[in-house]
Amino acid sequence: MKIAGIIPARYASTRFPGKPLADIMGTTMIMRVVQQATKCKALCCVVVATDDQRIYDHVKEHNGEVIMTSKNHSSGTARCEEVLGKLQKKQAIDAVINIQGDEPFIDPGQIEQVARLLQHSEQVSIATLIKKTDKKEELFDPNTVKVVTDASGKALYFSRAPIPWHRDEKSTVQAWTHVGIYGYRSEVLQKITALSPAPEEEREKLEQLRWLYHGFQIHTAVTTYESKGIDTPDDLLKLINND
Repeated sequence: MKIAGIIPARYASTRFPGKPLADIMGTTMIMRVVQQATKCKALCCVVVATDDQRIYDHVKEHNGEVIMTSKNHSSGTARCEEVLGKLQKKQAIDAVINIQGDEPFIDPGQIEQVARLLQHSEQVSIATLIKKTDKKEELFDPNTVKVVTDASGKALYFSRAPIPWHRDEKSTVQAWTHVGIYGYRSEVLQKITALSPAPEEEREKLEQLRWLYHGFQIHTAVTTYESKGIDTPDDLLKLINND
């Protein structure tokens, strides 16, 4: 199976403008993600997908593969789908892994886990990772997405709210949090980008709820690695200082 790793990267960010080009101990954030993703042997290529000339030029200057995309995409998923179409003009790509461009220290093993899910069975059309938490601050943090799965590991629902709700306050707080990395079979990626928005998606602002609403299954695998995304300059300082 040929799996492409695609890293969507935008320059515009309300909380952290120019985030992909932020310097982290001598290397930019986007190039650190590229370097980590390249360590995953399951990927046939690693491509940055951007709509910004500054990011495009920077990746090129550092010998990375990069493709310019439309500025009109509303999500990284749609940006990945455009890049997939361009890659397939040169070679057959069976699946895509959407790698977050703001996780400079992503573990290549996490990318490998998503790849293994896709390789495991043709029935796995969309794959992602989840992580167990017993921290109340994560459970009640709307920026930490929670997920409930069925017995086989397929996602039932994602929410910014604390799910499942612990009715008995004496019970141990345990939940699954979502790690924002996705793998999609190529034909499925093309289908989900054409779907109409779902009511739950518009309320929660979580695009994966659109896929569930329209009947697509999302298979999950458990990771124990603490994945840390960068949303603000303060997040970057904390990460660098190991805070």
